[in-house]
Amino acid sequence: MENSTSLSRRNFIKKTSLFTGGMMVAGNTSFTQSKPPQNKLPQWKGFNLLDFFSPNPAKPRPATEEEQLKWMSDWGFDFVRIPMAYPSYVKFDREQDITTKRVRKIDRKAVDRIENLVHMAHKHNLHVSLNLHRAPGFCVNAGFNEPYNLWKDEEALDDFCYHWKFWAKRFKNVSRDKISFDLLNEPCLREDMNDQHSKRSAVPGELYRRLVERAANSIRGVNPDHLIIADGNNIGRDVIPEIIDLDIAQSCRGYNPGIISHYKAPWVFKDSSNLPEPKWPGQVGDQYLSRAMLEEMYEPWIDLMRQGVGVHCGECGCWNKTPHDVFLAWFGDVLDILSSNGIGFALWEFKGSFGVLDSGREDVDYEDWYGHKLDRKLLSLLQEQ
Repeated sequence: MENSTSLSRRNFIKKTSLFTGGMMVAGNTSFTQSKPPQNKLPQWKGFNLLDFFSPNPAKPRPATEEEQLKWMSDWGFDFVRIPMAYPSYVKFDREQDITTKRVRKIDRKAVDRIENLVHMAHKHNLHVSLNLHRAPGFCVNAGFNEPYNLWKDEEALDDFCYHWKFWAKRFKNVSRDKISFDLLNEPCLREDMNDQHSKRSAVPGELYRRLVERAANSIRGVNPDHLIIADGNNIGRDVIPEIIDLDIAQSCRGYNPGIISHYKAPWVFKDSSNLPEPKWPGQVGDQYLSRAMLEEMYEPWIDLMRQGVGVHCGECGCWNKTPHDVFLAWFGDVLDILSSNGIGFALWEFKGSFGVLDSGREDVDYEDWYGHKLDRKLLSLLQEQ
């Protein structure tokens, strides 16, 4: 009979399967290839910028300054992803929940601020990927009351496509070398849209295909050459076989396993008091964590490239409570697997708890960098790829 500690650890591992990459069953092809498959996407490397991540513009993240974009470029990076919450650029009474009548009321001044960030990034030779992190009727995170459900309500899907048509028009004449449209952050089904810890599951493939196809038609109706990316199903972890024929790239994640990447993160774990100590490699709870599990997880994504689909890792990294040496050991394996197969990545985020600047870790000997605290070891690891 298992003791209570063993059972609690086993339950923990089961609960964190959302973030472990699913341990997807690999095909018959060996992970190690004499020559990696050709990736239709460039091997972009960079960061997520969270300027418009909050649904409330009165409570924004610190703005990205132009000199920071220059640092990225000078350090050898060429990519930024901008995850946007649509309420951040919509006009409505913020003392009340948004209504369906207000979802299309675009705030042009807010849009100008987004466009200014895009143009600054382009000035420093950074490709920009616009992403709806919160779309009409869906977000992987709680914290905002939606007026409908994107997966169930036709009106929500119509509004979703309206927003993407708007952005496609805004950047109608911008080359696909400079901008891409990442449709929806980490799609999944949620039992309770307002509960951050509610159970999540994959979106039925045909339902996700319908959303992707509708949005892509809206974007390509403006400019047929616009570059479109779809985040993997089931919180970004699963390949989407249902859209392989649509000439749309796919975006994976670099958060596997969650006990490493999101150790003690309150938005992931209701109670982190009994979490097993993270190790890499090593035994954590009832599971042995190693590079082999990462290789198994990424094999379907590498196989997707063999089928002619572009792949990028739109988010990766580790919250600041994981011991720094464990983080770097694990992340080195993640990045090596991606990079050796021609897959680029974007760290979540540039500055902040996941970032290379001002991460707030207690076990890092930071370097002073123009008033910021630079994690030089993490930066060097990113630059090596």
